[in-house]
Amino acid sequence: MMDELRLHVGDSVGDVSAIFHRPDDTWAVYVLAHGAGAGMRHHFMEDIAGALAARGVATLRYQFPYVEHGSRRPDPPGMLEATVRAAVAKARELAPDLPLVAGGKSMGGRMTSNAMAHRSLDGVRGLVFLGFPLHPPKQPGVARGEHLARVQAPMLFLQGTRDTLADLDLITGVCERLGPQATLHVVEGADHSFSVLKRSGRTDAEVLEELADTITDWVRQV
Repeated sequence: MMDELRLHVGDSVGDVSAIFHRPDDTWAVYVLAHGAGAGMRHHFMEDIAGALAARGVATLRYQFPYVEHGSRRPDPPGMLEATVRAAVAKARELAPDLPLVAGGKSMGGRMTSNAMAHRSLDGVRGLVFLGFPLHPPKQPGVARGEHLARVQAPMLFLQGTRDTLADLDLITGVCERLGPQATLHVVEGADHSFSVLKRSGRTDAEVLEELADTITDWVRQV
């Protein structure tokens, strides 16, 4: 089942689009936010949602307001976090009987963790990051990850070894400092978009299956 929805963020913001993809054998829901450069209908978002549905994990994908309105400039953090909260609330409404995790691709995952660091996301049992954007390209640093210490929930980081927005040594160090709260899964040869080079001997489709398997196994544990 795939339903097109409208998600009310607030009176000053209005509604945004959302898609609830729920297979018949659903046992968990992942509130899945998109990255800064592409919306919820980007092929990666559709592909990971489909791969998770094949494993019984429903997804609620949604647009941030700036994408909904055709802009390329992300909204202020407060508005992005309000959208995350609205999406989590909608997921609880749609599937009150199912365990819930949240997160997303790149900026969407970071805005989810920012929201949870500021105030707990009701019902969310853990966060899943598909390429946590720890720093801008060619500007290594860990400032964007400092708030993660205030997140009171298990976190899964899926990171490619060629990710230019998360130096592997730095993201490894961040996860080590978070202790048992954090699980780091390294995807060999993948970039920030989880694409791999032909010479790696792997395909992007195989990487997608690895991501879906890893998320599914982790969600079962939390």
